[in-house]
Amino acid sequence: MANKILMPKLSPTMEEGQISSWVKEEGDAIEANETIAEVDTDKATMEMTSLEPGTLLKIIVPAGENAKLGQSIGILGEKGEDISALLKEIEGESFSDEASSEPKEVENAKPANQSESKAEDTQQEKSSASLTKGQQPKTASQSSNGRLLISPIAAKMASENNINLQSVAGSGPNGRIIKRDIEKVLAGGGAQTGSFMQTVEVFGASAYRDENTSPMRRIIAQRLAESIGPIPTFYLTVDIEMDNALGLRAAVNNQIAPDKISVNDIIVKFAAMSLMKHPFVNASYQDSKIRFYEDADIGVAVAIDEGLITPIVRGANKKGFAQISNEIKELAGRARGKKLQPEEYTGATFSISNLGMLGIKEFTAIINPPEAAILAVGHATLTPVVRDGQVTTRNIMSVTMSCDHRVVDGATGAEFLQTFKAMLENPAIMLI
Repeated sequence: MANKILMPKLSPTMEEGQISSWVKEEGDAIEANETIAEVDTDKATMEMTSLEPGTLLKIIVPAGENAKLGQSIGILGEKGEDISALLKEIEGESFSDEASSEPKEVENAKPANQSESKAEDTQQEKSSASLTKGQQPKTASQSSNGRLLISPIAAKMASENNINLQSVAGSGPNGRIIKRDIEKVLAGGGAQTGSFMQTVEVFGASAYRDENTSPMRRIIAQRLAESIGPIPTFYLTVDIEMDNALGLRAAVNNQIAPDKISVNDIIVKFAAMSLMKHPFVNASYQDSKIRFYEDADIGVAVAIDEGLITPIVRGANKKGFAQISNEIKELAGRARGKKLQPEEYTGATFSISNLGMLGIKEFTAIINPPEAAILAVGHATLTPVVRDGQVTTRNIMSVTMSCDHRVVDGATGAEFLQTFKAMLENPAIMLI
């Protein structure tokens, strides 16, 4: 008996997912517990497996489209089984997001026996991204409402190669321009390209392309709004002389060569040690309670294409520089590949965001609820200072801590920063 494939909950904070790719195509046989699709959640790309064997009879939501939790994204059953009743039932599902309507339009427009030469053409290229055009002649790839139908990857390729999309005939569903159409142009036929020196006439407003917001970007927007609004936040900034910390790094790297630790690894370790001395900073607000954590689980902000993710170094207060360094490198690599598991990026007790390597001298970071604080680390700059009545230079690094005033008072935050500063300026203190 045919059954609907529903969008599962693949992470604790997931409210919807985006189909990254279908591993299986319509008509493919599927075994129980076999991966059928990859889904982009709010933080990572997760594999979605089938709970039962069967045949993938229908793909409802194509690659590149979003689906809410519990929304039908496909149909699984026996080969040749009549699924017309299920399709009518799915059409009646009430999901207001475009992810539930646009995919059905695309799929219904495709003949049952139509197949593409590549899985990327059949799935990813059927994304609903489009270019809205002004007063221009309608082409084979332009819909009745004036939209030029084109997949995101095809639009990117066309832009990079200066291809005139008005002269491209789309071969995808409803005349959509897809990747192979642009490849045909690049191979020498099908449309006109031009140099950047050509003279063009522009009519009306600029064209634009709408793409579905990724689940990760939506969650980032939601969490930031939750943080900056209801959380009473204040900021504390301190300048730290980093010369001794840089000397410590050089000494450690000489001992562990060819491996190396970074300044950020030292910052993570010293922040964790400082948190053990100031439990209110290593805590979270829980409505009627304040939760104190016994270890410092440090979230380290990592930049990826769609925003920031904070993989966690668990128990950083108990680990050495080399172990922290290796863990951060491994976690950051998998974060950029969107391969982290939910438990690896949720549940930090304190976070650190370091933009010093990008030349940023000072900034403020937004607290990641329910954590009570986050540390924003700037670039260490060689700065003139007065010591013993003489002008000399020191490597000065500015750090700013954002504090949840429901948990951390001004004096408490200042005392934490004084401990953190003392450890970096005199690393031997951490042995006391």
